[in-house]
Amino acid sequence: MKTRFQPKFNIKKGDSVVVIAGDDKDVKKPRTVLEVFPDKSRVLVEGVNVVTKHTKPSAQNTKGGIVKKEAPIHISNVMIWDGKQATKVQRTRENGKLVRVSKKSGQAIK
Repeated sequence: MKTRFQPKFNIKKGDSVVVIAGDDKDVKKPRTVLEVFPDKSRVLVEGVNVVTKHTKPSAQNTKGGIVKKEAPIHISNVMIWDGKQATKVQRTRENGKLVRVSKKSGQAIK
């Protein structure tokens, strides 16, 4: 995604999210964000979009073989989990700092 300004997303590493679209869709099961790629608008979520990768033997992996690992999914396919439900996020200023607030419950997200 080529843009003049870097996009800002409300999802950060370590957040609990639910997958709302795709093969791993499960609106009731929160999962952890492992990494965020803002330039590509993608997130790496634990246990979602698991792909198999065939590796050759190397110095670190002497056997080689088939490795299963997570692949990134688009950030629009996940919603933040506030503890009870999936929700949208709104940013508000408190004491000069930006705080993420759940739109459904109105509580701050850690």
